[in-house]
Amino acid sequence: MKRVITGLMLIGATALIPAVASAQGVPGGIEQGARDGERAAGPVGAVVGGAVGGVVGGVAGVLGIDQRPRFKTYVVEQRRPSYRYSNDVAVGVVLPEDGVTYYDVPEEYGVQGYRYTVVNDRTVLVDPRTRRVVQIVE
Repeated sequence: MKRVITGLMLIGATALIPAVASAQGVPGGIEQGARDGERAAGPVGAVVGGAVGGVVGGVAGVLGIDQRPRFKTYVVEQRRPSYRYSNDVAVGVVLPEDGVTYYDVPEEYGVQGYRYTVVNDRTVLVDPRTRRVVQIVE
């Protein structure tokens, strides 16, 4: 019985990877993977789908690989000033409350719930509620 359940979970996870590959980042991947998994295999599928979606979303990042060069060009064309931050800029860093200006990401890039700024001449996507860097756009 355990082998059957494990096999079904693996099949479900494999089927979910293409569906969640377009998800936006880890949170989006988890949400979409859980929804798709639950539809495909019920509660167990939701758990497996959420895990797979989170991994795929984390690999894909918030801004899709295809969108990064175009978005980077967009930011350069906007000539946004760079905020000088005394520490290393990395994913997970919480930016200061004062002095940083955040900008909306145009809808055409498919990024929802995040804003961007330029820190130490690097474009970063930030969760505006927490000011946490979620992606560095290279």
